[in-house]
Formats: sequence, C-alpha cells, structure tokens
Amino acid sequence: MSPEFVISMAEKGVYTTLLISGPLLVLALVVGLIISVFQATTQIQEQTLAFVPKIVAVLVGLIFFGPWMLTHMLTYTYDIFNNLTRFVG
Repeated sequence: MSPEFVISMAEKGVYTTLLISGPLLVLALVVGLIISVFQATTQIQEQTLAFVPKIVAVLVGLIFFGPWMLTHMLTYTYDIFNNLTRFVG
C-alpha cells in the first residue's frame, strides 16, 4: 500500500463526507438565517424558536436528498471493498 494510495482514499473519504453533509448543512444555515432575520425584525428573542424550523427543514431535506446521499455512500463503500486486496497486500 503506497502513501499515494492512502492519501487518495483519505481524500475521497473527506470529499464524500463533505458532499453528503453539505446540502443538509446549507439547508440548516439558510433556515437559521431566515429565522434570525425574522427574530431581529420582530424583536422576538426566543432562543428555542430557531430549533424547530431547522429540525423540520433538515428532516425534509433528508427525505429529499436521502436517496442521492445513499447512492454516494454506497459508491464509496463499493470502492473501498473493491480495493480491499490493495489494503492487505
């Protein structure tokens, strides 16, 4: 197992993690920003007000992006299992 191969697999792992978690994090960020602007304009300073819409948005995003995320995770896992002989040898 060469150092280049290890770095390549680690790079693919980090890229896959960012690719999978990115849409949900962006969705939570946008909903949080909208709620923050709403709180600032209405002067409602309730801390728990932002949690419920973010949770609902992430769950809806998970339902929407779930199959796509699963496909990417399975592809990465399939690549790992295909290269299993390179890990041992």
